Formats: sequence, C-alpha cells, structure tokens
Amino acid sequence: MKPLFSKGSSSLSRLTLWILLATITLVLIDVFTPWLAPLKARLSTTAIPFYWITNIPNRISEWGQDNLVTREQLIEENESLRQQLLILQGRLQGMASITTENVRLRELMNSAELVAEQVLVAELIGVSSDPLVHKVIVNKGLVNNVYVGQPLLDAYGLMGQVVAVGPYSAEVMLITDSTHALPVEINRNGIRAVAEGTGNLEELMLRHVSNTLDVVEGDLIVSSGLGGRFPRGYPVGTVKRVIHNPGKPFADVIVRPQAQLNRSRHVLLVFRGEAITPTSAEP
Repeated sequence: MKPLFSKGSSSLSRLTLWILLATITLVLIDVFTPWLAPLKARLSTTAIPFYWITNIPNRISEWGQDNLVTREQLIEENESLRQQLLILQGRLQGMASITTENVRLRELMNSAELVAEQVLVAELIGVSSDPLVHKVIVNKGLVNNVYVGQPLLDAYGLMGQVVAVGPYSAEVMLITDSTHALPVEINRNGIRAVAEGTGNLEELMLRHVSNTLDVVEGDLIVSSGLGGRFPRGYPVGTVKRVIHNPGKPFADVIVRPQAQLNRSRHVLLVFRGEAITPTSAEP
C-alpha cells in the first residue's frame, strides 16, 4: 500500500513554509526597522536595466509613431505650417504699416504746432481716377466747418485747396493740377512769382520770371499770402531747375513740390478768419 504523504512532498511543504516565514520576517523588518534600506538601494540600481528592457516595446511603438509618418500627413503638416507663416507675416506687415503711420502722424502733429491758425486733421479717402485731374477727397465736410478755398497741408508743405464741400467730405485740388495757380515768393530774397500746376505731381512751374532775377537751384519757394487764400510763409517747393531761353525775356523755373502729394494720407485743413461760403456741394 502506497503512503498518503511521501517524503518528497513533506520536504516541499517545509520549504514553502520556511520561505513564507522568511518573507513575512523581511516585510516586518522593512516596515519597523531601517536595516534593509542599503539593500533596497542596491537592488533598485540593479533593477534599472530590467526596467529599460521591459520598456523597449513602448519605445519601439513611440519611435514608429514619430517616424513612420505617411507622405500625406507630411504634406498636410507642411501646408498648415505654410498657412500659419503667411498669417504671421501678414500680421507683421500690418504692424510695420501701423508703425510707419504713427511716425507720419507724429510729423503731422509737429507741423500743426508750427501753424499759427486753427487746424483740423483729415484723412484722404479718395483720389481722382482721371490722371489729368489732380484732386483728392478728404473725410471732413460741412459738419466740420470745412469751406471752399480752405488750404490743405501735409507734414511737409502746401498740398492744395478745397474746391467743393459736402456734408461729410470735401474735394481738394492739388497745387500740381494744370488749372491751379498760387502766389509765392522766394524765401531767400522775397522775389514774388506765381506757381502754376503742370499736371505732373513732381513739378510746378514759375511763370514770367525774368532772366535777370536772382533765382537759383535749391531756393525754397513759400506762399506769399497775396490774395488772402493761402497763409503766408508755408513751404510750397524747392527750385529744381532754371532754364534760360535765349531770345525770350522770361526763364522757365521748375519747382519740386515740398508736400508728398502722392504719399501723404493724413493732412491738415487750415482755418483762417471767417469761412468762405461754399459754392458747390456733393450730394
């Protein structure tokens, strides 16, 4: 008859019991004493390679997700980045434009401080589509007491005068219009003349200037104030060229306008005494 409990099974039971008792003893020692702390530190250092090995599958998965990207995904990502770059560049250009506009407004305010009369800041909102007509539209009108004949300045010099007024806007003829003329004088010696528009935004012409008059290139031309339309002493232009025609009593004096007629956006409307009654109005 075979015994119920063999010798081998009894030895295995005793070994299991001893292992269990040893484990409980180690747990108690670890909980209530610091004796196993150095051993735990060494074991944690030894276990690092095993942690790294067990984490290899996760690393391979992450590498695959980062590198095994399809061509379509790359194209979409590049397109998105290109659009973001375009948006940022557009915003940067807008900031540059605002900075430049602030500089121009500061120059305009400095110019306003030099004007003895009352002024009104206006903005150009329209330009004549006819290249032979040099007229612009500003955003001030009858509600702002703008009147026909009112002078217009920018930060550098005279630009023109108001020729028609509406409730909320006004039409201004520039000094370079072929039908415009204004009395001027040479700032250096006080010689008087008339500056006429030539139809070219870069040129004015002094008519009927005698060949014997003292006019040289670089002379500053200012408004003389004669006629009462324009204030006296405002810069009009600089003599660009003096042409003496043999056999003719008068020289042709070409003047470059001082105002930035094709670039200024913010301007000054100058009030002088009583306003002139408007002769025409926009609907």
